[in-house]
Amino acid sequence: MNKRPTLKLKTKPAPGQAPAAPKLRPSYHPDLKPVLQPGFQPDLRADSLAFCLLGAANAVAQVRTGTALPQALAKVFAQSNASPQARGAIQDISYRTMRQLGRSETLVGLMTSKAPEPPMLAALLCCALSLMSAEPGEQPYEEFTVVDQAVTVATSHPDLAHAKGMVNAVLRRFLRERKSLLEAALQQPLAQWNYPQWWIDTLRLAYPRDWQAILTAGNAVPPLTLRVNRRKSTVEAYLAVLDEAGIAARQVGPFAVRLDKPIGVALIPGFEQGVVSVQDAGAQLAAPLLDLQDGMRVLDACAAPGGKTCHILELADVHVTAIDADAKRLPRIAENLERLGLDATLKAQDAQSSAWWDGQQYDRILADVPCTASGIVRRHPDIRWLRRKGDAFQLATLSSKILDNLWQMLRPDGKLLFVTCSLWPQESEAQAAAFAVRNNATRLTAPGQLLPTGSAEQDHDGLFYALFQKNAA
Repeated sequence: MNKRPTLKLKTKPAPGQAPAAPKLRPSYHPDLKPVLQPGFQPDLRADSLAFCLLGAANAVAQVRTGTALPQALAKVFAQSNASPQARGAIQDISYRTMRQLGRSETLVGLMTSKAPEPPMLAALLCCALSLMSAEPGEQPYEEFTVVDQAVTVATSHPDLAHAKGMVNAVLRRFLRERKSLLEAALQQPLAQWNYPQWWIDTLRLAYPRDWQAILTAGNAVPPLTLRVNRRKSTVEAYLAVLDEAGIAARQVGPFAVRLDKPIGVALIPGFEQGVVSVQDAGAQLAAPLLDLQDGMRVLDACAAPGGKTCHILELADVHVTAIDADAKRLPRIAENLERLGLDATLKAQDAQSSAWWDGQQYDRILADVPCTASGIVRRHPDIRWLRRKGDAFQLATLSSKILDNLWQMLRPDGKLLFVTCSLWPQESEAQAAAFAVRNNATRLTAPGQLLPTGSAEQDHDGLFYALFQKNAA
């Protein structure tokens, strides 16, 4: 049996003797705990798949330790100085991996005796497997290219170099045994649906007839849906502009146009001129439900990134105050307003507090309250891996405080629209019912719970709408 090496203390050189050159100890020394370097940038070609796999693995590893994917990607882009083309590929691989993470992690478990360490190694394997396990004809890269480039990543990175043989062996085994491995993996709900078990169980309880369709819809790649600015165009006129530009699209809502194939915003006709904005068709229902009239005072609480704020101003000449607790998100609202040629008062304020309120009641209030965002997982597939079962209760408690606080700011006969992008009843219908009882509010007609769907006629995320009117004193 090999003996554990003994570490020797440093000794001073004898008089007149030159100091010995320091020796680097290997990172795999048994007496040393490796210091991970997730920000290390190896010498990889910036246009190579290896470069993009490394960036995606870094982002996925951050998600698995609690960071939202957009923030993780922003950090990766800042560290790597990636080109726009590389950023697009890194983002595509990262989102693809998030949508297939349950299956990829199950496959890794079937092919390894223990969980790969460090997290970057597990993330690299999952990124590679998400590319390789796509349906035949839909694989974005040749399988052997993925294997080669994944091994290149491992070889070039100090945190992964010890496992380059493992990366090669695991991925090549998947190529040899794809059918049997996938059959074994798909016996497990985690791999079959790509959601945590608690998420699946909660959906089955809340929607016993629809839970499978909801899970499937959440795994789909979301469409690019535009909102036509009625101050500058109509849906019919804009569809004609798209047709002339050779861009296939169809109407999926009163102001909503869905492109058959997503394109960059810079390529969208009229986007920079404020003719259209990017917004889900379901989210576009909010502003019309407010029944806006010119001259009204409107409060948009929890407003960032400002899509609903702008839609309100497109529909009527009203005075809008938009608040958000995160001051860093207000510039995004300002940018949207400027592009559309609209104006609103923006304030970095917490909707739980009334300290900022001047005492003048509003005619209309839009309360798009914090929630688990369980209804928008097709756009944010990382949410399912970041949320915990108890989050809905905590966020529902916070939202109830916000709703009660905003209610005092509404004038008699005024209307408050409660919006949430959650599928969990305690954040939606149960919340609305309890609010109505606490505040003696009259509930008006509204869509209620919209389940996510992607049909030809309807295409929207999962949202909930409840509209209330304040009784006159």
